[in-house]
Amino acid sequence: MPMPLWFGHVNKRVFNPRELRKGIRPVMTHIGRVSGATHRTPLDAMPVDGGYLFILVYGSRSDWVRNVMTAGEATLTIEGADVELTSPVLLDTDEAWKLMPSTPKRPPRIPKIDEYLFMAAANR
Repeated sequence: MPMPLWFGHVNKRVFNPRELRKGIRPVMTHIGRVSGATHRTPLDAMPVDGGYLFILVYGSRSDWVRNVMTAGEATLTIEGADVELTSPVLLDTDEAWKLMPSTPKRPPRIPKIDEYLFMAAANR
């Protein structure tokens, strides 16, 4: 079970702006499915073969995931470089773990998180 969505709304309004100002984390730029506005969301992005994997801490119902799924594309900025992402696919835990390398950088399993998002990198 993901974290409650109400905490995601707090995160979006309080912590995300701080993370964006720091400029350290990867940032996904995506278009709002209702407003059409451009949104920037700081995320943890795990490079995997052919693209990136995202742990959906708030589940697939979070705004940024729904925006990306609707648009079918987004841009990920990592260390100043833009990567065009396409073809979003929701994955369960087993599918996601098959994509992750088995190196020491592999993140620990997060209890109760069972949804992940894979996006193909168009220019990687």
